[in-house]
Amino acid sequence: MKLINTDTAPSAVGPYSQAAVAGGLVYCSGQIEIDPITNSLISGDAAAQTTRILQNLEAVLTAAGSSLAHVVRATIFLTDMDDFAAINTVYANAFGTHRPARACVEVSRLPKNVRVEIDAIAVVSE
Repeated sequence: MKLINTDTAPSAVGPYSQAAVAGGLVYCSGQIEIDPITNSLISGDAAAQTTRILQNLEAVLTAAGSSLAHVVRATIFLTDMDDFAAINTVYANAFGTHRPARACVEVSRLPKNVRVEIDAIAVVSE
């Protein structure tokens, strides 16, 4: 197993790695809308936050030798299902014609009181 930690994505906010590579897959920890340069939450609506989250996820995937195009499963956690349409639009644009398996669940609370968190599992060439 190889643990992934890159400066191009936000540091973990707890005792975990940004991702772990094992068995040809990269397991990405959940990403939230932290700007990796300022290490602060960005402002904006659910669409803007999701854009930053997917940029963070892409940075972790790249560091692991993968990309959004190789994601096989993603999970979206959101605190308000009313944000689903905005999040879904940004997500669809980021993934293009690639449509990995996905779950989307509403939760009562997320780290740092953010509105959206996304994790992923992707294929990586070792």
